Amino acid sequence: MDPHAAPTLPSSLMANARLSDSIQDYLKSVYKLQSSEGRVTIGAVAKDQGVSPASASAMVKKLAALGLIEHEPYRGARLTPAGERVALEVIRHHRLIELYLAETLGLDVEDVHDEADRLEHVISEELEARIDRALGYPTHDPHGDPIPDANLEWPESQRPKK
Repeated sequence: MDPHAAPTLPSSLMANARLSDSIQDYLKSVYKLQSSEGRVTIGAVAKDQGVSPASASAMVKKLAALGLIEHEPYRGARLTPAGERVALEVIRHHRLIELYLAETLGLDVEDVHDEADRLEHVISEELEARIDRALGYPTHDPHGDPIPDANLEWPESQRPKK
């Protein structure tokens, strides 16, 4: 197993295909947006990602072709269960890294986000598990945001609304 392997598509979709950092970022963005808005518009995704609507539209079409998003023109997009799993995995990586950097390495809480944005894409599952264990299986990052557990379930008291 590659120690720098990023989340991959479920084997039912595409065996061993590495998802690009950009795909992971879009999935994380759609997850965040759909948690508060339900179906997500191309415009909302474009704004969140800092890209043109045409770029966001092209990526949404690509994600739909990969089976990670369901998109209906003029009605918006939602993650499929496979897309949601990838998004939750990236969120878990991000938040565990933020906490590790703050608690173990002493980085200021204001500085951990940008570092975690870079590292969330390359952390291995083994390192993720070791960080989780070393931190005592935390339920919240240094900003107070919940961390999905190893089964990608939210802490019971902090389940975000869908």
